[in-house]
Amino acid sequence: MFFEFRFYQMRPGKRDAWVTFMDDEIIPFQQLKGMVIVGNFVGEQDEHLYVWIRRFESEEERVAQYKAVYETDHWKNTVSPQVAELIDREKIEVVRLAPTSRSILR
Repeated sequence: MFFEFRFYQMRPGKRDAWVTFMDDEIIPFQQLKGMVIVGNFVGEQDEHLYVWIRRFESEEERVAQYKAVYETDHWKNTVSPQVAELIDREKIEVVRLAPTSRSILR
């Protein structure tokens, strides 16, 4: 099992719109496709920061879920164009972490 921490930078003035888009569109859509979303957060000291965490049981599961989400017509035609308007895709940072044996998140 591993976690994927995704760090995004919002375009100026777009954080509230991004949070609403994540909560109303992206997270429900990805959960419908089998993604496990552990949490999502906004920066307290950085108004442009958004972080969310997904959990995968294996690399094979991650590949299958990425395909189930990102290769759909809905994602390509509806979601992706809106993402580009709200976040700076060039600044996306993805960090994969494995929990230790005593981690509460498992």
